Amino acid sequence: MLEVIRAGALTTVQDLGRPGWAHLGVPRSGALDAPALRLANRLVGNPPFAAGLEITLTGCVLRLRSARTVAVTGAVGDITVDGVAVGFGSPVSVPAGSVLSVGRARRGVRSYLAVNGGIAVPPVLGSRSTDVLSGLGPLPLVDGMVLPLGVAAGSSTVESSDPPSGGPVSLRVRLGPRSDWFTPAAVEALCGARYTVNPMSNRIGARLAGAALPRSIAGELPSEGIVLGAVQVPPDGQPLVFLADHPTTGGYPVIGVVDAADLPSLAQARPGTTVLFHGPQQ
Repeated sequence: MLEVIRAGALTTVQDLGRPGWAHLGVPRSGALDAPALRLANRLVGNPPFAAGLEITLTGCVLRLRSARTVAVTGAVGDITVDGVAVGFGSPVSVPAGSVLSVGRARRGVRSYLAVNGGIAVPPVLGSRSTDVLSGLGPLPLVDGMVLPLGVAAGSSTVESSDPPSGGPVSLRVRLGPRSDWFTPAAVEALCGARYTVNPMSNRIGARLAGAALPRSIAGELPSEGIVLGAVQVPPDGQPLVFLADHPTTGGYPVIGVVDAADLPSLAQARPGTTVLFHGPQQ
């Protein structure tokens, strides 16, 4: 079992999500920085789909009731076991009863903690992920919560990891399906202007601030399907890039869709970070 001493601002159980249920209105969810979670799982000997913890900005403190190997990847912070500093991005042996502290992120937004055996909360629609939009999956962690762990198996590995750079984020975007709802100037601005990450961003989407994207067609669309990475533009003209807990339908026009491979870097971008869009061939 894993005991939560301090949950932090937002710590959730995440695996690789539950894709394939959009026709029932269920978002895909899952780790926003899936490569970081996969790496943490490899480091402790878990399969890539094992559930871990996504820890947002302020860190968390946990007690392991059994001896386990753990690893923390993604956003960089200080990691300690019973007050002693241990390595970030590497397997760490934690004795039974020890207190593991994942410190406040110094670079990036979301850290990923994998424990050998994985977090063994009951799956919902094939996934153990917390979905903050629909409420599916386990609740976000709170102080005093106890989480079950799976049977420890596999052996740890040592790999190099690339933590978030903290620099500008570059996003490849394909125009459509509703780019014709925007003026030529708006389409040009999307791939020419500098945007910054708005503090109101969350697991549902990254809100950006910068050049407004004016529309050429007034009125609103009937709700239509939304995909991961869709760049939706609400009436204020400021783009919103949908992330893992995005709704499955929406009525504001989508000017383009970001390449899914670029979304982990956006998920790790702190408020104020510069964001640049460019076409897939640029």
